[in-house]
Order: sequence, then structure tokens, then C-alpha cells
Amino acid sequence: QPQLVESGGGLVQAGGSLNLSCADSTRTLRSYVMGWFRQAPGKEREFVAHISSTGTTTDYGGSVKGRFTISRDNAKNSGYLQMNNLKPEDTAVYYCAAGASKSPNVRDWLYWGQGTQVTVSS
Repeated sequence: QPQLVESGGGLVQAGGSLNLSCADSTRTLRSYVMGWFRQAPGKEREFVAHISSTGTTTDYGGSVKGRFTISRDNAKNSGYLQMNNLKPEDTAVYYCAAGASKSPNVRDWLYWGQGTQVTVSS
């Protein structure tokens, strides 16, 4: 089963960009749908984006569509989330997840990373 580790979070000004990475040390991530979720303080974890196992199909949450891009490189056992035009409301802990289906629901995902903090200042 995948063991997921996120990286690339940090502090950025509004309008800036960050590229998050999700690495799997077990080389099994390629068999799963991969997703990104985020959780802001006091809020529920919410869907950001997901990508099929082959990378051919993607979907995004409404608040990030047009600004974020999900991708993956199965040869590197990794996934990515390019975040552009960041806004203060994007501030959250971002989690990488792996699952069997392309679902926006947290409960449908099987494996999770520990998360990486993204803070966007105004």
C-alpha cells in the first residue's frame, strides 16, 4: 500500500505560486487514483483535485478550478499540485491521498499523507 509524503508547502504572498509534491516510497501509487485535499483550521477536510491512475483524467474543486493543476509521474512514484494565483483563503494543510475511485468524498480515500502547511498572506 502507498506510503505518502507531501512536501513543498510554505508561506507565500497572495498571487504567488507553490508546487506541492507527493512521494510514495513503496512504488504502488501508480495503481491508484491520486487526490489532493485540504483542511483549514476549524473546517472540514475538502476536495481539491484528483487524477486517474494513468494521468489521463482530472477533476477539481470549484474554488481552485483554473488556478491549480494536478499531475503525476508514475515513473517517479510521485504526484504534484501546482498552485497559482494563491489567495489567503487557500491557507490550509494540504493532504495527498490514494484510492480506488475518483471521488470528492474524504471517506472514499484509502491512504493519506501527513499533510503540508500552505499559508497565503494578504
